[in-house]
Amino acid sequence: MNNDALILMLGSVLIVTGITVYFFYRVLTSPPKKEPDSYAENDDVKR
Repeated sequence: MNNDALILMLGSVLIVTGITVYFFYRVLTSPPKKEPDSYAENDDVKR
């Protein structure tokens, strides 16, 4: 593998890994939602 291909491959892997880590961090540090997550809890009719 020549140097240009190696640089392109490493750059691509680093960019994709960086974006993945960034979004995982954003998901894990996001505040909890104030509303209930269950659809059944949002129904007006009680069962």
